[in-house]
Amino acid sequence: MSYKPIWGSPTLKIENLNVSYGKLHVLWDISIEVKNKEIVALIGSNGAGKTTLLKTISGLVKPLSGVIEFNDENVVGRPPYDICRKGIIHVPEGGGLFPRMTVLENLEVGAFLSDSRRLLHESLDRVYKLFPVLKERQQQRVETLSGGERQMLAIARGLMARPKLLMIDEPTMGLAPKVALEVYDAIKELNKDGVTILLVSQEVHKALELADRAYILEAGRILDSGPCKELVKNTKIKEAYLGV
Repeated sequence: MSYKPIWGSPTLKIENLNVSYGKLHVLWDISIEVKNKEIVALIGSNGAGKTTLLKTISGLVKPLSGVIEFNDENVVGRPPYDICRKGIIHVPEGGGLFPRMTVLENLEVGAFLSDSRRLLHESLDRVYKLFPVLKERQQQRVETLSGGERQMLAIARGLMARPKLLMIDEPTMGLAPKVALEVYDAIKELNKDGVTILLVSQEVHKALELADRAYILEAGRILDSGPCKELVKNTKIKEAYLGV
């Protein structure tokens, strides 16, 4: 996908964010932007701080310092449920699904906000169109699904909340290549439908192909950033992350 500048105020803007777990400082002066209707990728090795950054945006981790603005409002210190109400929905690594509940029940849980509850049936039609297998499996318990089907359900459940920003953490971890491609195709379709996406992935090749822009995290710091078509030409990035 080629980089297409999107004008206007960014949907998400983070400035000089610092995060620690006790005495361990894990994120250092992180500054990123995610603009309306973009796909922005966070890439880097395991332990680089990508998941911690998403948890901090979601309100699950409190930062030491810095600003997280969503639609020009600072959300630092807000509880996670309030951040969800503002339109930031986090699909965690592994999905966080309820295995003994059915596919449909998990989807209904996703529509927990009053506005999304009102649009429940419309949202169900939307996710079933995007993931037809979920409609076929809607009365099955989640524990009976394949890994790919569970990941599709995790994304679909996030969509049920009608997000303004959908943050997806490692959506293809452990999936077979063919299934992973199906998940990435679904993410691309979501974006075409107007969903703004912040994507965390260790699959650098695919993430750079899918996203408009990317930030590369290394040891809790931003190593580089820019349009993906420029990053793939960067010699250091090619050697360190693309195996070229």
